[in-house]
Amino acid sequence: MNASTPRKIFLIAAEESGDRLGAGLIKALRAKLGANVEFSGIGGRHMAEHGLTSLFPIQELAIIGLAAIPRKLPMILARIREATDAVLKAKPDVLVIIDSPDFTQRVAKRVRKRDSSIPIVNYVSPTVWVWRPHRAKAMSAYVDRLMAVLPFEPEVHRRLGGPPCTYVGHPLLEHLESLRPNASEQQRRDTSPPVLVLLPGSRGSEIARNMAVFGVTLKLLKAMGAEFEPILATTPHLQERVRAATVHWLVQPKIVVSDQDKLSAFRSARAALAKSGTVTLELALANVPMVAVYKVTPVEAFIARRVIKTSSIILPNIILGENVIPEFLQDDFTPEKLAPVLRDVLADTPVRERQIDAFKRLEGIMSTGGKRPSERAAEVVIETMQNARK
Repeated sequence: MNASTPRKIFLIAAEESGDRLGAGLIKALRAKLGANVEFSGIGGRHMAEHGLTSLFPIQELAIIGLAAIPRKLPMILARIREATDAVLKAKPDVLVIIDSPDFTQRVAKRVRKRDSSIPIVNYVSPTVWVWRPHRAKAMSAYVDRLMAVLPFEPEVHRRLGGPPCTYVGHPLLEHLESLRPNASEQQRRDTSPPVLVLLPGSRGSEIARNMAVFGVTLKLLKAMGAEFEPILATTPHLQERVRAATVHWLVQPKIVVSDQDKLSAFRSARAALAKSGTVTLELALANVPMVAVYKVTPVEAFIARRVIKTSSIILPNIILGENVIPEFLQDDFTPEKLAPVLRDVLADTPVRERQIDAFKRLEGIMSTGGKRPSERAAEVVIETMQNARK
């Protein structure tokens, strides 16, 4: 292949978050390679905006709940075979699999078995540091480079015998300016009554499980004499369910559904009550102290207690190596336990100050040296292609 021959890059993203990462990566690769690159693969609307025509709609792969897996399994297996065949036919200079390990890594294994000459880059590490650590070593057989979005992951993979791993940075770092308050928003943070952001989750099952506890927690918080302005952030497809769930709340929240309104609430908020997930890292980078909660079905909890290897399930706590964010899981997720701690997080207390001090360290720990994570990721992909051609 001569220098003028376009590089062929095949990308596979199977869900919304991976689609966003893939779009950023395509943009960064185009900036570095210019017209000398061709993209193909599987992705969603964000990658489509950057010119990728998906092999099939990734919405087909969305699975909600264990009960749906048997029903969808034949289709999923067929899509794995189809994706594998498409990679082998394209014979790309590199295959980039993005998150969604239950789908993307199965494709990667099959590609490696049938054509070992195609280099494979995995963007976003599976959570081997939470459960199933043996996956790290297994990945070494079919992943040439791993791009981590959390700063401790390269050391984890080194210790577990995983593939060569490079920290490229979390995608949230590309949007810090949208999380930080301007002067008027900072003033709102310091004005009474303070804004309390509520984040009960982004799935229907989470709304059903969490909303009643959130509502009673606000009631108890009010009874304790705390003043606050509640703003509940949800998604458009859950808006009606959320409104129905709040009808009988004693303390009525303002409900917002757009990303713009959610970020505006973050920039003005003094504190948050949030279901565990990436949103806790988003809040921490926005310097919003919080209380985090998580509840799953009894069966899922039974399994989790036996396989999860971390002392916290809250991302900022894990990154900081310190449990600064109070977390209430399963049976501890009650209004009676939440309300007093939430009152402390809203007020000027050591509980609040400890989080603020920790969040100041967080950005430094996650630093990417001034480069955007998508740019660092593009550099790893290009380096992998170059090494494969030597």
